[in-house]
Amino acid sequence: MTSRTRNRRLGLLALAAAVPLALGAAGIAVADPAASDSSAVAAAELPWMNTALAPEERSALLLEALTLDQKLQQLTGAHPEILPDLPECYGARHVTGIAELAVPTLRITNGPVGVGQNDCVDPALATDPNASPWAAYTDPSSAKATALPSATSVAASFDPAVASMFGDVIGTEMKNLGLHVFEAPGLNMARLPVLGRNFEYFGEDPYLTGIMGVAETQAVQDHGLIAMAKHFVANEQETNRMTIQETIDERTLHEMYLLPFEMAVKDGDVGSIMCAYNYVNGVSSCENDYILNDVLRDQWGFKGYVQSDFFATKSTVDTLLGGLDHMMPVPQQWAPELLTAALDAGDLQVSDIDTALDRRYVQMFKYGIFDRPLEQTPIDYAAGGEKAREIGTKGAVLLQNNGALPIDSSVEEIVVIGKASQVYAQQAVAGGVKVGEPMGAGGGSSDVVPDYTVSPVDGIKNVLGNLGNAEAKVKLVLVDDANANATVDGEKITFEEALDEARNADNVVMMAGTISEEGADRTTFTDTSGKERAAVGDDLDWYAALPNKIATDDGENPAKNSNTVAMIKAVMQAAPSMAEKTSLVLKDNAGVAMDPALVGETGPAILEAWFPGQEDGNIVADLLFGVENPSGKSPVTYPYTGKGFMDSASVLQFPGEIIDGKQTVEYTEKLNVGYRWYDSNVSGDCEVADDGSNSCVAFPFGHGLSYSEFKTSKLTVTPRVSDGTRPIKVQFFVENTGDVAGTEVPQVYLGLPGSANEPPKRLVGFEKVELQPGEKKRVQITIDPDASNHPLSVWDADADSWSTPTGEFEVRVGSSSGDVALTETVEVRTAGTPAD
Repeated sequence: MTSRTRNRRLGLLALAAAVPLALGAAGIAVADPAASDSSAVAAAELPWMNTALAPEERSALLLEALTLDQKLQQLTGAHPEILPDLPECYGARHVTGIAELAVPTLRITNGPVGVGQNDCVDPALATDPNASPWAAYTDPSSAKATALPSATSVAASFDPAVASMFGDVIGTEMKNLGLHVFEAPGLNMARLPVLGRNFEYFGEDPYLTGIMGVAETQAVQDHGLIAMAKHFVANEQETNRMTIQETIDERTLHEMYLLPFEMAVKDGDVGSIMCAYNYVNGVSSCENDYILNDVLRDQWGFKGYVQSDFFATKSTVDTLLGGLDHMMPVPQQWAPELLTAALDAGDLQVSDIDTALDRRYVQMFKYGIFDRPLEQTPIDYAAGGEKAREIGTKGAVLLQNNGALPIDSSVEEIVVIGKASQVYAQQAVAGGVKVGEPMGAGGGSSDVVPDYTVSPVDGIKNVLGNLGNAEAKVKLVLVDDANANATVDGEKITFEEALDEARNADNVVMMAGTISEEGADRTTFTDTSGKERAAVGDDLDWYAALPNKIATDDGENPAKNSNTVAMIKAVMQAAPSMAEKTSLVLKDNAGVAMDPALVGETGPAILEAWFPGQEDGNIVADLLFGVENPSGKSPVTYPYTGKGFMDSASVLQFPGEIIDGKQTVEYTEKLNVGYRWYDSNVSGDCEVADDGSNSCVAFPFGHGLSYSEFKTSKLTVTPRVSDGTRPIKVQFFVENTGDVAGTEVPQVYLGLPGSANEPPKRLVGFEKVELQPGEKKRVQITIDPDASNHPLSVWDADADSWSTPTGEFEVRVGSSSGDVALTETVEVRTAGTPAD
């Protein structure tokens, strides 16, 4: 390009800005007649800006124009800086663009519960000598967005449409904030009920996780954005996550932990994958040739790019050759001098760098990131809040109801009871929220800073007001950890007086939960090394002041006992009629171990709201008063205290044994994760009935009640004999036998032949069915052998492929994994054998 030509182009761009026109990140004018000259010049001088070309062609042309120095700069994220394109933002989640080549600054935001830390904090922090070195990554001045309910709540909807709505809110607000890449969905499994990031994931079943992840991915990418499925793979532990060695047999890896990612690739066409911190079978996830190349690209046909989790990389050459394409957040092992040395030594070729960049550029061209202006527009917070409220109500699960719910809207006095040391009754709840601190200040990368929040008491008052009962009294009682003293609306009282408040109220709503955050698991360790556990926090009593730090018996972050369960028991014993007027609202990271005294006819109604996000108060109140009818199903299992997986887990299973000097976890339970562990009676202490109910389980996976009642009947399955290649049609009727409109989610589970050596059953289908009182609908769910979840198949490690066993398959239909009374069988014969 001559200087005269360059000056002419710059003059055109300056004129375009002056009129003004919407400019792209590189200054390419659009949407104005004057822009045609500029665009023509750009297309002539920068041929990769020709939108008539395919993304692959455009990427190849761009790579030809880049110098080696430019290529090295483009491989990694930038150090914290004021964004050249957005001077109002100080950020550290981007790749700085190359304006003269029209390469836009690529901006990346965390998820997975809304637009989290998003490359835009207060620019004053850039020059503040007292600012944290992590300010650009985690400061609560991050640009605001809608703090949505947790991903677990989305999964509990058992409705891909809800996951799509979730993704649509995120995609809309990303566009508002000028962002391009969404680090989500999170597709890891709730293998450990105490995993600190369970709220970012979709529960304990790989098929459900995959279905929700695909819907969210598609919704985000429909906005011209790149979704990034994470954390690839087996990132099911926060304790020592940067160095932990995960040992998993190949079959378990494919059938349980890789499966949701496979679905995201094949069905969701996800644009990017994030490799994880942990090692898998001895190799770092971000240089694991088997996972990133053999599986992801060769077996699944993935065409996108792989980004590292922040600071997850371990090497220079092995990462690039092992399948990593983009290192975040800063150059680290891909610093220019290190890559240049590897090139000079012949350990790397320029073509290796080109391949990595090409994979990312193709996705950027595919989703129009080169072709639209980098600008920010106002977010419609009210619209986001409305959708957050709808998502939250559809994901809440009514676990138990002894007649206390729904609350009559004519109620005169309600007492809300919680712990003074806990957020649940006092504030809107999201991951990492602390008492007295604003939402989004927890320090985790998933933190979302909302425009507003709705507290539980305010939500109840809002809904009662809308129902015409603004005069009702709503009292807030907060009890200390010792269950000795309390306050009522801020005034000091004794715990006995608090129980009097509960006795005398028309209705009592208790609130409890299990706050967690990225960086730590809900576990007490003997010291901060995280190598020896003292106790697990799988109940409502355990908490730590800093949920993102390792908790110990003492020290800077001691594990504490809130005595919440004892408080609940005391309230329930305050009067003989308490079960008829008392409910317990849970706000959990995942499933929680239940004290038997809370379950059954003498226990409270139990509503699981997960982490509801900014609309907490409104979501919960809508459900308590029957404005919305609960329709969620639990994506996790609730065991009885002392009967759960964590009670049997060995040190090798969590947090890991020291083997050859390395903390190593082995998934010795293999495929027996979540409900499969209970179905298989791994502990030997569980009685499993024919209908799937289990003596160790308080509330099974897939369980959820309604203010209506339903009946499922007349199961038929065709064909009854198959060669394993034909779709299986499962048909039945669902009827609303209650008095109000409601929604049921019938679920289809499949038991494989005994020769397959699989757990008793796996989820293979479900459908959300809305029914008016007395209405009956016929439902058909198809089990497709060729589907990406391989419903009839098992992974054959020797053949390195999926195979379908022959024999009798049992099709089971019901309202949960613990209630599958309708059964039929399908015989699968060797391929080629005549089938009915």
